[in-house]
Amino acid sequence: MQNRNGQSARVDVVEYGMRRVFVTLAVILAALLEIVDTTIVNVALPNIQGNVGASQDEGTFIVTGYIVANVVVIPLSPWLQLRFGRKQYFFTSIAVFTFASVMCGLSQDLATLVFWRIVQGAGGGGLLSQAQAILRETFPPNLQGAGQGIFAIGAIMGPTIGPFLGGVITDNASWQWCFFVNVPVGLLAAVLTLLFLRNPEKPKVLPVDGIGLTLLAVGLGSMQYVLDQGQEKDWFGNELILNLTIVAIVSLVGFVVWSLFIAKSPIVDLRVFRYRTVSAGCVLGLALGITLLGTLVTLPQYAQGPLGFTATLSGELISLRALPVLLFAPLSARLATGGKVDPRWQIGIGFFFIGVSNLMIAHVTTPGSDFGTFAVALIIGGLGLSQVFVPLSIVVFGSVKPQDVPKASAMFNLCRQLGGSLATALLITLLDRSSAAHQTNIASSITVARAPVTQYLDARGGTQSPAGLGSLYAIVENQAQVLGYADTSTDAAIVTFLLLPAVFLLRRPKGGHGPPVAAAE
Repeated sequence: MQNRNGQSARVDVVEYGMRRVFVTLAVILAALLEIVDTTIVNVALPNIQGNVGASQDEGTFIVTGYIVANVVVIPLSPWLQLRFGRKQYFFTSIAVFTFASVMCGLSQDLATLVFWRIVQGAGGGGLLSQAQAILRETFPPNLQGAGQGIFAIGAIMGPTIGPFLGGVITDNASWQWCFFVNVPVGLLAAVLTLLFLRNPEKPKVLPVDGIGLTLLAVGLGSMQYVLDQGQEKDWFGNELILNLTIVAIVSLVGFVVWSLFIAKSPIVDLRVFRYRTVSAGCVLGLALGITLLGTLVTLPQYAQGPLGFTATLSGELISLRALPVLLFAPLSARLATGGKVDPRWQIGIGFFFIGVSNLMIAHVTTPGSDFGTFAVALIIGGLGLSQVFVPLSIVVFGSVKPQDVPKASAMFNLCRQLGGSLATALLITLLDRSSAAHQTNIASSITVARAPVTQYLDARGGTQSPAGLGSLYAIVENQAQVLGYADTSTDAAIVTFLLLPAVFLLRRPKGGHGPPVAAAE
């Protein structure tokens, strides 16, 4: 149907009863596919590299290829949805992701595996942001908190499940099952999508903004590569990283100028940032990505490195943070939509808890820490996450018109993804440099003029004993590395506190989708 202006009208796709249950299940399963796969492969990467004959540097492309494709597709999702129909695009994304998962598991060499990981990332890019927008339109206004609460549980538990599942698979099965495990989930999500998901509006014939698409793909792809590979390649000391940084800046600036001032039908509608709450929400989404995904990089490395945890035990450690999300997300949703509590206060308090959690982790990061040492800090962090994700989603989406919800969702999730990439790049860089600085400081104080040092070496063959000196060096190196991990947690806390004032730029949500009309086929 058309509105008075002759344009295709949006229709109400709120679902009830079992139909809502099936749509929600399809959406959450699809979102989990994308989220879990971002982290599950990281744990199995050493095994994968050995089996496909790849070096450590070459093996990173297995992760980088997926993330680059994912980041490029996310902002394109609203346009693709309008062009082909939400149902058709979401189903195709699931199908592409699932088929690529099979092909990844069957790959026998690095080139083939990287190719299918890129295809898999492209399919996954259409899942996460669209899933959140679909839930926004599937639940009625009075249950928006419930819908976003369900999504929050998946979005926050997914990165937690990934390392744990990857650890179990790595310890007990072959690396191929990191990909094959997606198949039954993907098939179920695809079938449910095909049977129950409806289009809020009919597909439209839209012009292809080739220049905008090229600038966006080159800009985001180059930026993601720089963030992912910068530390390993010595950042701007590497000619490729320097050149790609220049390409990313020029391309993204050109894309913004083209989309806002030149293109008649831009492929990505940046005008969604005219909503102050969307802009502030994206800044907070960046902080959320830094906090959520940054910790998932450094904490497992610390647990499996200096502490000697297995991959499975490391995954279980991360799972501690997910428990409060599972328990308190429903309460957070009820508070955010009840009208008695300003959700901005929830978001602010949540970020404060996350910052405190990171400071606590830094305080208990020692060579002798055990599993229980981190329990309180991780639970407080999970409590903070439960009070951030749902209210933030409700505030951001409640500030825009219904037709702009997919655009706002895409930008919010893109910023969250970029926040994770930024956190990974910066925290790993800070970890290496901080560890080196601590090692220099500690080593400068370890001299034979100090009685404890002499006693330690005498017990191991004397001050000239290679075994004693090697053992002493290992202790210094381990202590420096632990201090470096503590510094990264402190840095994550500082970033969280610095970005927290963006909460005051948010507006209270208006809520509602407008009067329902007939559904489109």
